[in-house]
Amino acid sequence: MSGKPALKRANGPLTVVDDRSVAARLFALLDAFAAPAGATSLTLTLTALAERAGLPLSTTHRLVGELVGWGALTKQHNGQYSLGMKLWELGVQTPTAQNLRTIALPYLEDLYETTREHVHLAILDGRDALYLEKLSGHHAVRLTSRVGARLPLHSTGVGLVLLAHAPADVLQAYLATGLERFLPRTVTEPDAVRKRLAEIRLTGVARLSEEMTRGSSSIAAPIRDRTGRVVAAVSIVTRTTLIVDPEREYAVRLAAQGVSRALGYRRAQQ
Repeated sequence: MSGKPALKRANGPLTVVDDRSVAARLFALLDAFAAPAGATSLTLTLTALAERAGLPLSTTHRLVGELVGWGALTKQHNGQYSLGMKLWELGVQTPTAQNLRTIALPYLEDLYETTREHVHLAILDGRDALYLEKLSGHHAVRLTSRVGARLPLHSTGVGLVLLAHAPADVLQAYLATGLERFLPRTVTEPDAVRKRLAEIRLTGVARLSEEMTRGSSSIAAPIRDRTGRVVAAVSIVTRTTLIVDPEREYAVRLAAQGVSRALGYRRAQQ
């Protein structure tokens, strides 16, 4: 079964034949809401949904109605559509998200109280850093990150930590596809990235400045499970300054170590 509508000619004019199942068409509508890296949640018109999913407008109208009825989509006052809370309610019940967020939250809150900066918790999911939690202060630097967002591995603090401890084949595949340069400081050359990741494994912390968002810097550290495997990363994001604050780095390390211990990790096991 193909993933997109196909063009076919059967003794007449060229017609579009969509051999996708109903489920595949529903998934295509949900995939239409995938936001680019760093973007906020999307709202789409019915026409835009049809175009993104490759579906006729009449089919889109019918299927969107079913998704709204179930709660997967929400119709806004302006007539546009956004993802519904039903998907969020199901997503946070996945074992990885629920367990990690529940266990990590007290340590994330302590880190926020200590630094008053953005605090992130993220895991590796495919080619992205998937954000499971974000705590923010009113006066912290402005960011586009949000819970449920996916951001690149090579240009975020948590992403670099996750990439540094990813399996060799995952790293190789990631570097082989070419890395996007978001800002002048974004490191994209594979050898330079490899050197950077080796340093992160050696020091146990990732530091980067203005590689994803102008005016912001990040400090991140790994979270390990009872086997010693890195399963997540925690970070703070601050305004870029010329002064290095060792106390903030210590606070990030302490939070990561606290979550790791709560997950059963003991350094002697390494």
